[in-house]
Amino acid sequence: MNLRVFVPLAALFLLGLAPTPPKEDAAPRKPRARELGITFGGQAGPLDAITDVPGVEVGQTTLISGEGRLQVGKGPVRTGVTAVLPRGRARLAESVFAATYALNGNGEMTGTHWVNESGLLAGPVMLTNTNSVGVVRDAVVSWGVQHGAAWELALPVVAETYDGILNDIDGFHVKAEHAVRAIDGARGGPVAEGNVGGGTGMICHGFKGGIGTASRRLPESLGGYTLGVLVQCNYGSRSLFSVDGVPVGQEIKDLLPCHTGNEAPSSAFTKDLKPCAQRAEVTPRSVSEGLGSIIVVVATDAPLLPHQLGRIARRVPLAIGKMGGLGEDSSGDIFLAFSTQPTKPPSGSRVAQVGFLDNEHLNPLFAATVQATQEAILNALLTAETQTGADGVRVFALPHDRLIQALRKYGRLTPAR
Repeated sequence: MNLRVFVPLAALFLLGLAPTPPKEDAAPRKPRARELGITFGGQAGPLDAITDVPGVEVGQTTLISGEGRLQVGKGPVRTGVTAVLPRGRARLAESVFAATYALNGNGEMTGTHWVNESGLLAGPVMLTNTNSVGVVRDAVVSWGVQHGAAWELALPVVAETYDGILNDIDGFHVKAEHAVRAIDGARGGPVAEGNVGGGTGMICHGFKGGIGTASRRLPESLGGYTLGVLVQCNYGSRSLFSVDGVPVGQEIKDLLPCHTGNEAPSSAFTKDLKPCAQRAEVTPRSVSEGLGSIIVVVATDAPLLPHQLGRIARRVPLAIGKMGGLGEDSSGDIFLAFSTQPTKPPSGSRVAQVGFLDNEHLNPLFAATVQATQEAILNALLTAETQTGADGVRVFALPHDRLIQALRKYGRLTPAR
């Protein structure tokens, strides 16, 4: 897509125009964090995406249909599937070193027992909604059977976050073919963000959330390694939302979820929402604070052993805390980190020759993890579009102009001249 489409839009934000509510109209790709001058430190890779790590591919299936009153089994549908392939589709069954960590376990990531027992991950990492974990898991196993990898893909990794505020989650609209489509459609290159794939119906800090990604490349003096992050962002309260230490959630207290229908929403989570015409009266607890989850996938080409990848995964919560997450009781905050270094023994040998980075040189990767995770979360928010879903519930996109105004107010961005 031609970058000239985006430059005028970004320029309008940087001029500090008066804040306006975000629109739900179709629009070109929205500027990401770095295009707005928000970096969180470090040097991004050329795509600023998890696919900057050589060999990593991402595929997504997005399901959007219907509008109006929720009818279980019919819609509205706002959901999907995201697939992260550590070695790409051609080498999908070839294991990588991996480890997982859960900040709060009110969620699901299948296959983690074997990942942490063996230190190995085979197959894709799949992201979807809470009620679709089973069908996506079965689809990966079936894909493995059909491609001669039944043993390697017998315990697939499938993670979830809850999209039942905007999506007919009890209608089970994700089917096996949608998961297979995400795997078969996986590619390197730019990654779609926001209302796509598993993130289609997700909410983050009271704004429209979804899929986000970012990367960091270490200088050659520190090894030149690349680390990439992909998040499915569906967590956090508005009041605690922070960017680079700025209390953005306190600066943008309006634009909270509301409903467009003539009747109150039917869900227990949204029944107290006010009509959008009265959204100024909506209280900060119009949707339960802290409801939701976040899944984070960290990839790197640095030579790391499984226990070192566990240390990487345990740094992810530092980024979430900086953004205002607390690992609330109702949140499933589950993370997986993998290294793409070769793990397969040479032909005819039982011994694999692998390397590992000295522990004293892990700090730059820890910093890269925290930086890229923050940026991936913000990219999910910045690229998401305002969405109206089940029962007419509307969740607004984070307004770029007001975010910039908040950052300037606290001295984080230089005002436009």
